[in-house]
Amino acid sequence: MSESPVPHEPPIYRRIADSLRARILSGELRDGDRLPGENALMAEYAIARATARQALAVLINEGLAVPKRGSGVYVRLFKPIRRHGSRRLSREQWGQGQAIWAADTRGRPFAVDEVRIAREPAPEQAATVLDCTEVWVRRRRYSVDARPVQLATSYFPADLVEGSAITHDDTGPGGVYARLRDLGQPPAHFTEEVLARMPQPREMRLLGLPAGTPVIVIWRTAYTSGGLPVELNEMVLDSSSYVLQYDFDA
Repeated sequence: MSESPVPHEPPIYRRIADSLRARILSGELRDGDRLPGENALMAEYAIARATARQALAVLINEGLAVPKRGSGVYVRLFKPIRRHGSRRLSREQWGQGQAIWAADTRGRPFAVDEVRIAREPAPEQAATVLDCTEVWVRRRRYSVDARPVQLATSYFPADLVEGSAITHDDTGPGGVYARLRDLGQPPAHFTEEVLARMPQPREMRLLGLPAGTPVIVIWRTAYTSGGLPVELNEMVLDSSSYVLQYDFDA
């Protein structure tokens, strides 16, 4: 294949990227498979190295591939998690001792790691929302199908949850919302604010994000039936791994 463009045809690097994309989406190349490297593309299409690099960069920027230093470029194809905003937070879910993540994953294996828990001075937003000066903070990373997909940081009024299982690694059946219920302050209402931005370096590292992949940030506040805010949660999601679903009545 010559690098000289044919009138009205896309550049050759685009045509190569289109061919590789079609092989990925058809299932010929699967998640974790190594894509043809620059040398292989140069030999197959009689192109310069810069052109081969451009073709691979297209797939990397689309989130379909990820480079691994010293190893090559690999397919990054992941079945999106359908995050149903109301279903996952229903009292039926956590009230019966189930993790709210079970509503998202629907049988897919998930894990929590990078768990860090500490009592700290409340940052500005948590202090404003929770009306307190100190908070217990729970920081963790969630993985689905062995792939990191979300970072979460939860803030709780320190005096409310002091000495409870919320300050432990294992919060027990139903998680933190069941423990808030045990404290006599069960969540009855939630609000979520959703925004998109580019990730910070730490977020890129912990989520294994390819260059150019944005994140979805969700700020959730949990309130009791009396309107008392009992949790502020910041969630940072790999945007390529999620579909957000919200249901509304007219």
